[in-house]
Amino acid sequence: MKKSIIGLLAATVLAGFTGCASGSPAPTAQEGTSGGDAPQAAFKVGATGPLTGPAALYGTAARNGAQIAVDEINALGGIQLELNYQDDEHDAEKAVNAYNTLKDWGMQVSLGSVTSTPALAVSTESYADHIFSLTPSASSTSVTDGKDNYFQMCFADPNQGSASAQYIFDQKLGTQIAVIYKNDDVYSKGIFDTFKSKATELGLSIVSETTFTEDSQQDFSVQLAAAKDAGADLVFLPIYYTPAALIFTQAKSIDYAPKFFGVDGMDGILDVENFDKSLAEGVMLLTPFNADASDAKTTAFVEKYKAAYGDTPNQFAADGYDCIYAIYQALTSGGATADMTAEQLNTILIAQFTSMTFDGLTGDAMTWGTNGQVTKQPKGMVIKDGAYVGM
Repeated sequence: MKKSIIGLLAATVLAGFTGCASGSPAPTAQEGTSGGDAPQAAFKVGATGPLTGPAALYGTAARNGAQIAVDEINALGGIQLELNYQDDEHDAEKAVNAYNTLKDWGMQVSLGSVTSTPALAVSTESYADHIFSLTPSASSTSVTDGKDNYFQMCFADPNQGSASAQYIFDQKLGTQIAVIYKNDDVYSKGIFDTFKSKATELGLSIVSETTFTEDSQQDFSVQLAAAKDAGADLVFLPIYYTPAALIFTQAKSIDYAPKFFGVDGMDGILDVENFDKSLAEGVMLLTPFNADASDAKTTAFVEKYKAAYGDTPNQFAADGYDCIYAIYQALTSGGATADMTAEQLNTILIAQFTSMTFDGLTGDAMTWGTNGQVTKQPKGMVIKDGAYVGM
């Protein structure tokens, strides 16, 4: 079944759209009406993500993007959605507690979690409970392995690693490559493993491999010195933006200026508090979304996001938005009703996601395999004058 709904909806003018002030929590419930009728029952969509703590930029953006989509859909009448986002602080145990809170609330469909380690913990629970999950950005294959009900809107880690190596090779971005990755994080290590495999296949020279952990991410002098001493002209960083910001700062302090290349976890670097954006000048990354794109869908979303939250949306916001619309398309096409159980909806959504085609902000003609992984094309981006620009 090939069907695209988001293109039609992007053209809909929503009267009376009211956004949240910047920094204020998004509402977690919507009361939908259709043509003045009594409020319709809403599908309960739950999610966990880091709304506080060092990874809060990811969770807050995903929640905000999802809320905009919910508002748009509810304004159309017909199917209604109620979104409830719980803070997991990028912690697996807290994510499970948040998931149980959502289950007690009556969650019928889940957006899983935003980051990979909490998502892995939550995915085990949702699989046992037969609750369909579509994560906006938890990219580790471990969150979907062996679980027929867990799907990803983001690129899986192997795809990011191999695509990054291929892009560096094709664009001749570097000849001597260093890698700095976090060895106690499934996201970072998963990307590194496939990057190294593809780089070896392509004949790229990796001259330095260094790691860090959650407890040692305050000082990167050893890793940077190793890369510099090895003559690396490109440093690959399959990590999140928080340690990356410190790496850029410390690289400048030792007068080391290689090319830096990251993946989707780098998106958000420009929003780090007190970070000197000039340090990220020229940083490259692969991401499925560019807020500076000129197509109608992107410009409409960016305008609404800025109006609601006073900020430019990143990839995670776009992923959250796409998750809601993909679920909406599947619920509509599958003839789902809000009085169905989570298990009934799980069966419908699995069938729809493994057969439908979806056009969204983060890709056109997206499809999903039975392994839950999405197929779509990445975009090469570079930070220029404090903004993301397509390469």
